[in-house]
Amino acid sequence: MDTEITISGDMQTPPLKHNTTDGSDFLQFSQLQLNKLGYPQIYTWLAQRKNSIKPWSLFLNTHYIRSPPSITRLSKRIAKNIAYFQSNYFFVFIGLFIYCLITSPLLLLAVIASLGTCYKVSKWHANEGVSILGHKLSLAQLYTLVAICSLPLFLLVGAGGVLFWVLGASWFLITLHATFFNIDAIICPGEEELDKLIVEEV
Repeated sequence: MDTEITISGDMQTPPLKHNTTDGSDFLQFSQLQLNKLGYPQIYTWLAQRKNSIKPWSLFLNTHYIRSPPSITRLSKRIAKNIAYFQSNYFFVFIGLFIYCLITSPLLLLAVIASLGTCYKVSKWHANEGVSILGHKLSLAQLYTLVAICSLPLFLLVGAGGVLFWVLGASWFLITLHATFFNIDAIICPGEEELDKLIVEEV
């Protein structure tokens, strides 16, 4: 005896997800995680930094390298450059910090251990919560406690010297760029011609 089975219906295939590995997706993922952890201020600040990054081709364009026309104009140029390239300068600092981590294996291990501990603590806080003497600690308090406990380890691996080096190198490079980059040629080109006339008259 033959039995005929009829199968009918509409089948919908789920949309394919395209995996991308560019830096913007990673930054969006980081911002999403911070937002989920309850840090909207940091999320908003990172979003502002991302949106205000100027093109690196402009930031590193040697065509705009000019010595300041006068000492009085120098402070204004530095202020304008810092306001215009603040996000680029921030990533210069981050780049120097990453360079120090790569060239300091012990410090890199200490940072990984500290971040791993923060990740574990966030999991405990999400699942069960952590209480001390009957008081439930917030996630920010737990992170502060981890940071305090990590201080001796960071001092042991020389984090103090690395921090001062990063701050010093960042200050030097940012000041050097802000001093010699002629921002007036971009945001107000007329002032560049005025500066030339002033120099010629002097």
